[in-house]
Amino acid sequence: MFGNILTTLGFLSALVASLMYFFYFRGAKNTLGIARISFHLMATSTILASAFLLYLIVTHQFQYKYVYSYSDTSLPLGLLMSTFYAGQEGSLLLWALFTAIIGIFLQQYTSKRDDLEPRVMSIFCLVQTFLLLMITPMVKNPFALIWSEAIFADARTIGSQFFNLPFLQNYFFSDNSTGQQFVKIDAPLIGLLQANGIAIKEFIINGKGLNPLLQNFWMQIHPPILFVGFAAMSVPFAFAFAALMKNEYVTWVKQSFPWLLFGAMILGLGIMLGGYWAYGVLGWGGYWAWDPVENSSLIPWIIGVAAIHTMLVQKKSSASGGVGGFAKTNLVLSILAFILVLYSTFLTRSGVLGDASVHSFVDPGYFAYLLLLIFMGTFILLGGGLLIYRWNYLKVQTKPYENLLSREMALFIGAVTLGAIAAVTFVGTSAPIIGRSVHISFYNEMNLPLAILIGLLSGFSLILKWQETEGEDNIFKKSILSIVASVITTIVLVVFGVHDLMMIIFAFASAFAFFVNAEIAYKVFRGNFQKAGGYISHMGIALFFLGVIASAKYDTSVDVDLIKNQPMEALGYKMTFTGYQPTEDGKFSFNIDLEKDGKKYQVNPVMFYSDFNQGLMRNPDILQKWTRDFYVSPISYEDGSQSDQGNSKTFEMSRGESIKFGEAEILFVDYDFDESARSNMMTGGEVSIGAKLEVKHYGKVYKVTPKFITKEAEREDIPVDIKDADLTIRFASLSADQGKATIIVSPYTVEKFPTPLKQEILAVTASVKPFINLVWGGTIILTIGFIIAIVRRSKESKN
Repeated sequence: MFGNILTTLGFLSALVASLMYFFYFRGAKNTLGIARISFHLMATSTILASAFLLYLIVTHQFQYKYVYSYSDTSLPLGLLMSTFYAGQEGSLLLWALFTAIIGIFLQQYTSKRDDLEPRVMSIFCLVQTFLLLMITPMVKNPFALIWSEAIFADARTIGSQFFNLPFLQNYFFSDNSTGQQFVKIDAPLIGLLQANGIAIKEFIINGKGLNPLLQNFWMQIHPPILFVGFAAMSVPFAFAFAALMKNEYVTWVKQSFPWLLFGAMILGLGIMLGGYWAYGVLGWGGYWAWDPVENSSLIPWIIGVAAIHTMLVQKKSSASGGVGGFAKTNLVLSILAFILVLYSTFLTRSGVLGDASVHSFVDPGYFAYLLLLIFMGTFILLGGGLLIYRWNYLKVQTKPYENLLSREMALFIGAVTLGAIAAVTFVGTSAPIIGRSVHISFYNEMNLPLAILIGLLSGFSLILKWQETEGEDNIFKKSILSIVASVITTIVLVVFGVHDLMMIIFAFASAFAFFVNAEIAYKVFRGNFQKAGGYISHMGIALFFLGVIASAKYDTSVDVDLIKNQPMEALGYKMTFTGYQPTEDGKFSFNIDLEKDGKKYQVNPVMFYSDFNQGLMRNPDILQKWTRDFYVSPISYEDGSQSDQGNSKTFEMSRGESIKFGEAEILFVDYDFDESARSNMMTGGEVSIGAKLEVKHYGKVYKVTPKFITKEAEREDIPVDIKDADLTIRFASLSADQGKATIIVSPYTVEKFPTPLKQEILAVTASVKPFINLVWGGTIILTIGFIIAIVRRSKESKN
């Protein structure tokens, strides 16, 4: 009840604050004080509601549905606190919390600048109104009690001393496929417990727990930073609205610029921390999979970065009088960046990507789905409508640039290129909404030429002067050192194995951007280091690009079957599996000794069975060196004492039917059975029959066809192995007249060694990731550049 009161009070206060600020802007008297009181009441309510939810989680109040669904008593404090945002309700509250905190600073900032406060805060509070509406009791309530809707709780989370209660027998249910026992918890059961003097906290003794994939240090860091970025992107949006409301387009750029830099920095950092998390935990060896939800966060960041560059042009050109260049562009990009944040929220939380993304939440329900659409649609209509209303005036006030050899035009072309990257990514990301999906190659092939152009412009734009650059010879003279250094770098890369033409051009563009910015940053840093922020950021993104080229395009990997205590060579390393030991948290750590160039190391990949996911989980281990990572991801382990048949399951499936095995969903599409097979059956000839299957596993789809071949009285099975999904699938038999197939599914096992040997075998994927530290180092340098720029622009905004 207390939490519901706080979220409802926060919602109503945000709504009142938005209206009162707007009325004050329109000339109403005595509403500014009400607006400020309402705003601070909203902020206080949101902070208290967040603190209350955190208290419920830390003290294990499992009578609350959200606490029960995402936490348990075994989690360490840090991960326990991170369950605050493990679900939809909590993550929306976290977003609202950060918006409220940023709003406190924004209110102080705008109150000191003429009439800026009512214009900016009216829109900012409207954003917060929608966020808080999403977590009120009637929508996605983080404070709902567990019996508000019937829920089937795992019997292991219920106190066993109550199992023999006569009235409880009617509430027990079993899952025949897994053998799990459940207790149906609803309002009638709670009434019976209370009538018998049984406290709810004694009855429900544990929660479902946190998904093992999320039980990682970065769960405590990555989501909060990402949501700070989401919250911060609403500030430039509010400033753009404020400019349109007053029809004044000069001062807003200077006032909004540090906030835009902050939002872009935090959002970009959050995205890359997610990539680092995926690289170190998920085991597939990459940091970016073009997953639709990953993309949906990337798109607003790209648009925000484009806005940074065009705002620089307007800020510089307005100093000589007038509105300045690209005023319309800046308004559009500032509004669009936040609209795309809302679109990201819609994709993640509406459930439309449930089958296309491993990050997507489940279907939130029709009303919440409708609210998400209204949330997004409202700001599209408001922003688009106000832009259209002011467009003719803006068109008169801004003049087009005619000189192509100017820094203004180069920055604009860069912004257009960034917009093109965002558009390509948007199309691919949105494809699942209409039932389609695009391959990863779509993003790589479409964005690579654009990334090359970004690299070249990141260097070339700085060689050009503002307004006009005279003579091509002057441009060449200013860039000769950077060009020579870039050519040398590119030649070195070619010598070391980069032979793909597009990658060579990309490497040259990235090196060119790095050396141009490094040269200028060095000169600027000696005079006034605060002016070096942009150059340092460009150096970071150039290093990032070089790291992507090396680690993603030129990594090497191999599957290795490690027999215990028998050294094997792989990618220049001698690998020896020496055994395993259980860890304190019930997992199994496998010891692999490594030796290279006389130096010895050890890696310890981890595997464990998860009751939560009903499947085998794997965590890689990484030997990190300055110039490369040696990445070891476990596939399977055989102790040699028994075959894998004990873990297999047999399914009889009809065409179009799907079954679940662990985290995989297997669809029987059709038979692979040609007409010649029928006649061969009659003559005793060779017959090949297969089952066409589609296997979905964490967003990936594998099309496979296990077969068997018969000739006379002999039969040969041809199973399929899907290592990434930990599956081996055999086609056992068919009943063509009934349209049914029998398949046998088991965990993937290495079958190269005969069972009688009884050897312990650890199957792993080993890979070398060259220069991947450039990716992480580039991100750090990019962030440092942003921080320096924020400090500088914050000081300028006070003038």
